[in-house]
Amino acid sequence: MFATSIRALPNEGCGLLVGSPDGVVSRVVPSANIADSAKIYEIEPRVLLRTFREADDSNEVVLGVFHSHTHSQAYPSPTDVAQAPDPSWHYVLVSLREVPLVLRSYRIVNSVVEEEEVVVAVSPVED
Repeated sequence: MFATSIRALPNEGCGLLVGSPDGVVSRVVPSANIADSAKIYEIEPRVLLRTFREADDSNEVVLGVFHSHTHSQAYPSPTDVAQAPDPSWHYVLVSLREVPLVLRSYRIVNSVVEEEEVVVAVSPVED
């Protein structure tokens, strides 16, 4: 997510989160920001369709979306809240405003924003 967000500069970076139905993210799928903007993002439709199909085929689900804020904090803007398409999704924001970068996750239900804990687990390396 950090790399995708940095590569997208000066625009917002974005992508999808894929994983198990219990909410564990196993894959991050980067997307071009077809809005080509530093203030809004839009997932490329072919990435969206392909990701949903691949998730279905592998018994996974699309859990949510991530995007970056280039100059503001990692908190959903009024536009983010208005465009939140699915109340079951996780909305992850990466703030590029300062170093170290900040990552936070939210649920957005009926325009109510609630932050949720992010736990990063590292898989053991196999020999």
